[in-house]
Amino acid sequence: MKINKEVITKLSSLSKLKFNEQETELISEDLSKMVNFINQLKEIDTDGVEPLIHMNEEINNWREDNLGEVLDQEKALSNSPIKDSTYFKLPKVLDKN
Repeated sequence: MKINKEVITKLSSLSKLKFNEQETELISEDLSKMVNFINQLKEIDTDGVEPLIHMNEEINNWREDNLGEVLDQEKALSNSPIKDSTYFKLPKVLDKN
């Protein structure tokens, strides 16, 4: 793919950005370098290479969920500075406008 002024103009239109001539030239050079790099990657022989699932070799150490001590509703609400019958009462965080 050849990166030229028309490609940059189309991309700038799609992205709702405006570039002057100097910026257009710099962007064109940068995009050309990126496309050339991608084209180099296409030339690499990847036959027999397994795709990666994870980037590292670490394994998660899962553990069983064990049910511990459970607070009843009365104990849980006992630490609340303000409560409304069986609920925690908190100051309003979001206003509906």
